[in-house]
Amino acid sequence: MPLRPRPIRPLGFIEPCLPSNAAQPPSGPQWLHEIKHDGFRMMAWRAGERVRLFTRNGHDWRARFSLIVAATSELKVRSCVIDGEAVCCDENGLAVFQELRRRRNDARVFLYAFDLLELDGVNLRREPIETRRAELADLLRRARPGLRLSEHVEGDGATVYEHAVVLGCEGIVSKRKGSRYVSGRSSDWIKTKNPDAPAARRETEEDWNRSRSRS
Repeated sequence: MPLRPRPIRPLGFIEPCLPSNAAQPPSGPQWLHEIKHDGFRMMAWRAGERVRLFTRNGHDWRARFSLIVAATSELKVRSCVIDGEAVCCDENGLAVFQELRRRRNDARVFLYAFDLLELDGVNLRREPIETRRAELADLLRRARPGLRLSEHVEGDGATVYEHAVVLGCEGIVSKRKGSRYVSGRSSDWIKTKNPDAPAARRETEEDWNRSRSRS
């Protein structure tokens, strides 16, 4: 059987770090916990005046989300790569994936930024997550509305997860302190899903449709 050719990735694209799924969030002081927002995984890439918005699979969606592009263009940097989640929120501030699918709200979609991979030509992926997060927070301190810092919490993972469930969020992502940014599936990032969130029901429906198509 011939080998399937590897897809050609666009210049500047970095394969994202993907969390491993877990039934329960990790515990202990060595973890940072973030809300998992229900949206599209997106990397805002900038080199000089050029901006791209890469999806998880390397497609450039800069023509779709103008608010994110404008905010990235206004940053006081020569270059950067910001990892995050493109979201559209309801009146309560909850990310609603259905609003992204409908395409009527593209102009108000913003990026919840949670990692910084490159800044002014310096590769930060080997730096611990605490350093990357501190650099990101400083970078976004005066950013326009298209870029917003996704805050983290240091504390008991189970408690953070319970609060996320009450709010109706997709779940949480827990990240090991001191960890580097590694492309592909990582055990240093742990995702705990809210089974009652729309994202979980959507994944169940998609799995059922895939199994049905194979039968």
